[in-house]
Amino acid sequence: MGKFDPIYSVFETDEQAEAHDQWFRAQVEAALTSSEPDVSHTQMKSEIRAIIEKHRGA
Repeated sequence: MGKFDPIYSVFETDEQAEAHDQWFRAQVEAALTSSEPDVSHTQMKSEIRAIIEKHRGA
């Protein structure tokens, strides 16, 4: 097997790429079937901005 080119893939092996793909698909499926309430884009931006400001002053 040839050396992986980082421009082509961040994974060194096909097995690593497959494991990541399976993990990612499981995360997406969990999010799609989650019963947790949705968070709006505006609300999330506000929360992230507050975290950034908190750490900026630290």
